[in-house]
Amino acid sequence: MNNLTHDQRLQRSHIALMRSKEFALLSGIIMLGESEVRDGVPTAYTDGRDKFYGREFMDTLTEKQLNFVVAHENFHVLYKHLMTWRKLWQEDAKLTNMACDYVINQQIVDLDPSGRLIEPPDVGLCLDEKYRGWDAKQVYDDLKQQQDDGNDSGGDGQGSFDEHGFDDAQSMSEQEREELKQAVEQAARQGDILAGKLDGNTNREIGALPEPQVNWREQLQEFVQSVCAGRDSSTWRRPNRRWLADGLYMPTPFSESIGPVVIGIDTSGSVAPELVGKFLAEVAKITEEMPPERLHLLYWGTSVERDEVYLPGEYEMLTDSTKPVGGGGTDPNCVKHFVDDMSPKPELVLMLTDGYIFGDWPHFNEPALWVSTSQHKSPHDKTIHIN
Repeated sequence: MNNLTHDQRLQRSHIALMRSKEFALLSGIIMLGESEVRDGVPTAYTDGRDKFYGREFMDTLTEKQLNFVVAHENFHVLYKHLMTWRKLWQEDAKLTNMACDYVINQQIVDLDPSGRLIEPPDVGLCLDEKYRGWDAKQVYDDLKQQQDDGNDSGGDGQGSFDEHGFDDAQSMSEQEREELKQAVEQAARQGDILAGKLDGNTNREIGALPEPQVNWREQLQEFVQSVCAGRDSSTWRRPNRRWLADGLYMPTPFSESIGPVVIGIDTSGSVAPELVGKFLAEVAKITEEMPPERLHLLYWGTSVERDEVYLPGEYEMLTDSTKPVGGGGTDPNCVKHFVDDMSPKPELVLMLTDGYIFGDWPHFNEPALWVSTSQHKSPHDKTIHIN
C-alpha cells in the first residue's frame, strides 16, 4: 500500500468496486464528475456530482476502508441526496447529514455482509440496522423525534464522518439541478448494465433507480371510470360546455347511481402547494365530467383539518373556492376513520400524499387509489407514482 500514491490508491479502489458484483452498480456514478485527492479536506466530500478525498485521511485507511469511503461518497451521488433533501438540511443540517449517512452505511454493509471488499473505517459511523430499508426522510423524522423526546440522536458520539456540500447544491439553478438529475440517472443505468453482466445487484433492485414515470392523469381517470363503469347517463339540466363553442346544446354526463366520493389531500409540511394545485385541477375535470352525488374534499395531516363538501353544479368552481389547510405530520388513518363514520359510504376514495407515513397504511373498505410523490406505496391499494 505504501508503494502507491494517493491517486493510485483511489484509482485501485474505483477498479475494485467496479469489477465486483456487489458494487458494480456504482460504475456509472464513479465515472460521473471528478474524483480527486485533495489537501485541506478533513475526510471526504461530495457536492452531489464530484467526489474529493482528504490526503491525510486516506493515510489512516486500509484498502477495504478506503473502498467503503469511496462507495459511501458515490452512494450520496446515486441517491441524489444533496438535491433531494435541501429543505431538510435548511431545517436541521446535522440531522439531515446523519440521516443520509444512516441510509448509505447500512446499504453498503448489506451489499457486502462478509466484508470481502469493504470494511467500515475507524470513525464514529451512523450505522443502525433499525434503519434498513428506510430513506433519509424517514430516518430524519425518527432522529428528530428522538431529539424532541430528549434522547441523544447521535448515539455514542456517532455522526456523519464526511462532508456534504448542500451549500453547493443550494446554489444550483433549476436547470442545473435537472441536468444533474438526468446525468445521475443515466449513470445509474450504465451501472446496471455492468452489474447485469456480472450477475450482481442492480440499482432498480435496491430502489436507487425509479421505475419509468406513468401518465398519472390517465390512470386517475381510468380508475374513476372503472369504478363507475356502466352507471353514467346524461342530463339536459346543465349544458355541456365542450359543445357550446360550436353552437350545440348537448347534455352533460352524470350518473344517478354514483354515490359520494372522498378525495383526501395530504397537506402535511412536506407537500408542495403547487402539487396540490395540479391535483385539484385534475379532480375538477373528473368531477365535472362524472359528477358524484356528493364530494368530500379532505385536507389532512395527522387529522382531517378541513372537510369541504361539493354538490353537482359546484365542481367547476372547486379550484377557485377551495381553501387548503394543513402542516405537520402525516397519518392517513385519520381519513379512514372519517370514511368509516360516513353514511352513506363513498363510492371511491382518492388519496394524494408524499408517501412519508408513520404507522400503518390504512386499508379502506371502499375502492381506493393512492397518488404518491415518492416511491412509497400502499400495501393494500393501487398506487400511482408521480414526480
